[in-house]
Amino acid sequence: MDTITHAALGACLGEVLGNKKIGKHALTLGAVAQLIPDIDVLFSLSLDPSENVLAHRGFTHSFVFGMLATVLFAWLFKRKWGGAHSFNFWLIFFGVQIFVHILLDGFNAYGTAWFEPFSHYRVSFNTLFVADPLFSISVGVSALVLIFLRTDHQKRTHWAFAGILVSLVYLTYGLINKAKIDSDVTAAMECQQIPTDNYFTTPTPFNTLLWFVVATTDNGSYVGYRSVFDKSDRVDFQFFSRQDSLLSLAISQDDVHRLKRFSQGHYTVELAGDTLIFNDLRFGQMIGWKNPREGFVFHYYLRPALDNRMVLQRGRFDNWDIDATNALMERIKGID
Repeated sequence: MDTITHAALGACLGEVLGNKKIGKHALTLGAVAQLIPDIDVLFSLSLDPSENVLAHRGFTHSFVFGMLATVLFAWLFKRKWGGAHSFNFWLIFFGVQIFVHILLDGFNAYGTAWFEPFSHYRVSFNTLFVADPLFSISVGVSALVLIFLRTDHQKRTHWAFAGILVSLVYLTYGLINKAKIDSDVTAAMECQQIPTDNYFTTPTPFNTLLWFVVATTDNGSYVGYRSVFDKSDRVDFQFFSRQDSLLSLAISQDDVHRLKRFSQGHYTVELAGDTLIFNDLRFGQMIGWKNPREGFVFHYYLRPALDNRMVLQRGRFDNWDIDATNALMERIKGID
């Protein structure tokens, strides 16, 4: 999830876990503790872009790191607070914050390396867009209320619990929607004779009602959209050829190796004029619900040596305007 959501959720959890122990410090410390796994952002500043995409949500989002960081911060804060609070209290406080962050990031499309350093496999439940206001707003409102309430106010814990509960209910709603979408999509693919052994569905921006669908084969990928309100049994797929042979033109084969690993096999390669581009399909298309042949959000320049430092952000909202937003709203309503 985005940084603001993690901080707001951490503040609410801090209030629940630590208000009776550390009072006014619980809110701030909870917000900071929730962000500990994202220290990989600092380390990635010195990495090449293709190394960076693998480093982000890598080891610092693993269970091993979670355990080590929990023990380390529990020990540090036990020393800071002396005998006022037990080591077990700090273990619970930091453990809950760190592991909630790690687990929650697994519900996005990016992929979270839970099992590093023993396995490079990345967990992606593809249930929440990285920034979903309907997930974030409840913990955000609760955190703001807690900032202004007196530290001895009787309703502080109620506000914190309420924010967390609403977000949890929305996550559950997203899981239910995903189950329906997956059922509809597999039925449609079987009817349309598209292989179902390597596909995924992931939410389009800011909602869990319209879903982006990718079914990958050896030669390329079928891409489409499915709303929970669609009445038609059919999914209108567009086929994008993989074009693996173009990868021999890349300046760096190390980049190619890292990007193929990062994409988990869901990629295409294209040559636009003299520019060789690697597309990771897991992050969706740029306004693909409006133009089904639109380019992909994650596009990495393999040749020539263009700037790839903002590869995770530059395509996310390209070509967005009021027409694209209206088209998204209309597509969410479903088709007959």
